[in-house]
This record gives sequence, C-alpha cells and structure tokens, in this order.
Amino acid sequence: MRKLRTIEMNRLSVSEFKEADKLPLIVVLDDVRSMYNIGSVFRTSDAFRVEAVYLCGITATPPHPEIHKTALGGEDSVDWRYFPTAREAVDELHRQGYFVYAVEQCEGSTKLQHLFSEARLSPSPATTAKCAVVFGNEVKGVHQEVVDLCDGCLEIPQFGTKHSMNVSVTAGIVIWEFAVRKML
Repeated sequence: MRKLRTIEMNRLSVSEFKEADKLPLIVVLDDVRSMYNIGSVFRTSDAFRVEAVYLCGITATPPHPEIHKTALGGEDSVDWRYFPTAREAVDELHRQGYFVYAVEQCEGSTKLQHLFSEARLSPSPATTAKCAVVFGNEVKGVHQEVVDLCDGCLEIPQFGTKHSMNVSVTAGIVIWEFAVRKML
C-alpha cells in the first residue's frame, strides 16, 4: 500500500466547504481552557462538516496561533460564534429549535451507543431534529446550570480507572457517532 499525498485526497477548499451540506450538529464548548483542545475540536468539526462551533465563557476564539497549531485551518472553514456563557448559547439553540445534549456523567444519562436506539428517545430527536452537544471544561466539566437547561445528557462508557477523557477526544467520539448515524 502507498500513502496518499494530500493533493490526491480531493479535499474541499474553504469556499467549497462553506457551500457544502453540513452535519446538522452544533458543538458547544463550555469554558474549555486549552487552546490546543479548542483547535482540535475545530479540526474534527471540519473533518465531519459540523454546522458550527459555539465558544463560550473563557474558551478562546480565533485567530490565535495556539488554536491554529492543532486546528490547521479548521478555524477558518467551520463557522463559529462566541457567547459570554454556555447558558446563553443553549438558550439561543433552543430558540432555533435545536435539541441540546450535555456530554457529561449524570444521573439518567444516555450511553452514547444507545442514543439512536433507546426507546425513551424514539422517535429519536438525534435523528429527526437539529442537535447540539455541549462539552465542558477540562477539570469541572459542563456547568450544572447548563446541564439543567439541556434536553438530555450523553455519556461515553469507560472501563478503566479514570473517570474522564480529554475533551477533544470526547468531542471526536461524539461527533463521529452523529456523523455515522446522520451522514454515512
């Protein structure tokens, strides 16, 4: 096997990306402090043509060299908005008709692998509505007041000794699950 060169991959230009159909998913970052994590979320959002990224609170905004280092231009292709708080972002998403999930370990949370098949979500808002997912701060997670505003909580099952994963890794897993169900 031969690795493909970048030119052989037929990737979209930024202008083509802006015009292309998007995954009907908005990613919300609630006080994410690492610019490398922010950049990584932009890069993953570009890979799966996520509709937009909402940056909230202390979450840094482009342009910034540290965001660009991991985003590699994803911050230019993916639409983004800034909100002073994630609460304001969730309120705006609800006004626009989005079903909003916090990605957090909560009582009654839905395991990610059951999101599209669990009876209590049938017909699943995840497959029939515009959705948003809220990812939290690297230490404190999603603010409780934001969790309280969400329509549900998603949890990625974990089987090791740690209680959490890096926010950019978590975002990649969740975005992939939505992409598989909605686009592929």
